[in-house]
Amino acid sequence: MSGNESGAADYPGLQADERPIPDGYEFALLLTHDVDRPYKTYQSLYYALTDAGNRRYHLSSMLPSTDPYWQFDRVMAIERDLGVRSAWYFLVEQRLQDRPLREWLTLDAWRLYAGRYSMDNPRIRAVVDDLADGDWEVGLHGSYHSPRDRDRLRAEKRAVEDVLGDRVTGVRQHYLNLAVPETWHHHRAVGLQYDASLGSSDDYGFQHGYGVKRPFDDDFVVFPLTIMEQSLPDPGADFDTALAACESVLQEARENDAVASVLWHPRHFSERDFPGYGRLYRTLVERALDLGAWVGSPGAFYEVADLSSPPGGTENDAGGSALRTHRLEDSTT
Repeated sequence: MSGNESGAADYPGLQADERPIPDGYEFALLLTHDVDRPYKTYQSLYYALTDAGNRRYHLSSMLPSTDPYWQFDRVMAIERDLGVRSAWYFLVEQRLQDRPLREWLTLDAWRLYAGRYSMDNPRIRAVVDDLADGDWEVGLHGSYHSPRDRDRLRAEKRAVEDVLGDRVTGVRQHYLNLAVPETWHHHRAVGLQYDASLGSSDDYGFQHGYGVKRPFDDDFVVFPLTIMEQSLPDPGADFDTALAACESVLQEARENDAVASVLWHPRHFSERDFPGYGRLYRTLVERALDLGAWVGSPGAFYEVADLSSPPGGTENDAGGSALRTHRLEDSTT
């Protein structure tokens, strides 16, 4: 399983479009980061073999003293400078050495399990502390095999909470693996308030409407993904084209009182490995602020928009709540 299950968008509970934009803002932009691989491991050798022009750099990145994918400080500095915060979803995934020996020589096993990290790693624990102390949101990145496994999700959530020392309320599934509505039933059952997995890694834009979804007409909500960085034109090859794509999404969001969300993997802030992506992220956030957006993490938006209180009104024929588009007084200002 990889990506949203076929037919996910047709689930009746997703037909409503709730857009609770805080008072004084034109739209909302939710910032998120999936912490898949903070270390560049086997990728160094792979890119050394496939990217001849940068072979020496990729080989040098195998040295223990180099961590080009460890970009927490850079991202936090950008967001601190712009006065915004984001959500960071941490992955509790099985390691390659924990898998059966017969899988060790398969490409899928290396893709899924190699180069993973442990929440008990001192550096990971320290960065979680830094994020929490700086008012960033820390959430769960549900593992590859967790979408249909409630017990696994519960254990993974607890592992992140044990390091965080606080409750985790948000989740995005690894590889956007989503079984609708089963995964959401599991999310709600283990105490999560929202999911951010509905969307595409290949296409950007408002594929699931402009608002927040309530699949069960209660306080559990879904924030559809609007942009994953890898779905955009390559900013390293043509920055202006990539920026134009982002601009078009922001303008559409502004015109429709939308709740948009973006995902930038931390490794994409490594300028040598992914040129242009860090600059594009900063420019995207700056432009959203210029256009009057509320910018922050999904968890913070959940609180500001008072999403724990489902809107009233009659249910529509599809089984979801009636559309709610309004302005909310922002209690943080």
